[in-house]
Amino acid sequence: MKSLNTFIFLMFTTLLTAQTVADFENLNVAVGSFGNNAGATNIFNSGNVGLPNFYDATFDSWSGWAISATTDVTTPGYLNQYSAIAGGGVGGSATYAVTYIYGSEVRNLSGNAVGGGVMGMYLTNTTYAYLSMLEGDGFAKKFGGESGSDPDFFKVTVRKYLNGQLGTDSVEFYLADYRSANNSEDYIVNDWTFLDLSPLGNVDYLEFTLSSSDVGDFGLNTPTYFCVDDVTTTDKPSASHEVDSSIKIEAWPNPVTEFLQITLNENETATAWLSNAYGQNVAQQEMQPGQNQVDVSDLAPGVFTLQVACGERVHSQIFIKK
Repeated sequence: MKSLNTFIFLMFTTLLTAQTVADFENLNVAVGSFGNNAGATNIFNSGNVGLPNFYDATFDSWSGWAISATTDVTTPGYLNQYSAIAGGGVGGSATYAVTYIYGSEVRNLSGNAVGGGVMGMYLTNTTYAYLSMLEGDGFAKKFGGESGSDPDFFKVTVRKYLNGQLGTDSVEFYLADYRSANNSEDYIVNDWTFLDLSPLGNVDYLEFTLSSSDVGDFGLNTPTYFCVDDVTTTDKPSASHEVDSSIKIEAWPNPVTEFLQITLNENETATAWLSNAYGQNVAQQEMQPGQNQVDVSDLAPGVFTLQVACGERVHSQIFIKK
């Protein structure tokens, strides 16, 4: 159900060397509530960050990301899945983002905002994950075990993709760490902590993967949730990665199931191609001025990048295949 295991930053190309902070307050979630339905766009947008969300009204289920302003730091279990153990957002703000990660499948939502940098963000545990690690529950062990000396851990690993290639560098953040021989140094994160991502340099998108010492037959036993707030992006990509998005096109629907409709509002032909999350081209088609149609029915569900080129000009955006 809630199983999107990556999240992606949309870094919009600008001419200014500036920083933008995504604090999610613009999404107007009332204190004590949450938003797990992003509506027709299927993306929660704040600052230069886009967080994908899918909502199923039939089962009242969601996947991807939710936006929360809940403050419950005492109730254990899945029914309290939206709360940050910090009791709110960074600096006493109301709103933050929550995700559930399973595995490490990539979702590419970079669109035409490729090549910018992510300076960093704040992370903390959900109340659900925090209390599970602190006390144990019906599925997961108490970290440290009965003796308190088990070398348990719960870790986020962040890697970048640039030009379709997965970078070799990574940044790690321990949401809990009981690996020290000195038990007094064991901890579970219960406040917002800044994670510096500037060493990754320019990125197209980021991949977040969770790992834990508590692993069962079906994967991690530790609840694979965490919270994010105040994501700081740099607004200007390096010159080698700037994208000229002056080509006038419209592409819909998004998400798409069978046919992607593309209107090329130019007086010349263009070439369109689709690439998957790994930067591999999966389709290519010539575009005529006016209405065009691309058959995507054979593509596996996921997130793809559409690029349309007219001469030296290239327009790039993302779409989601259901």
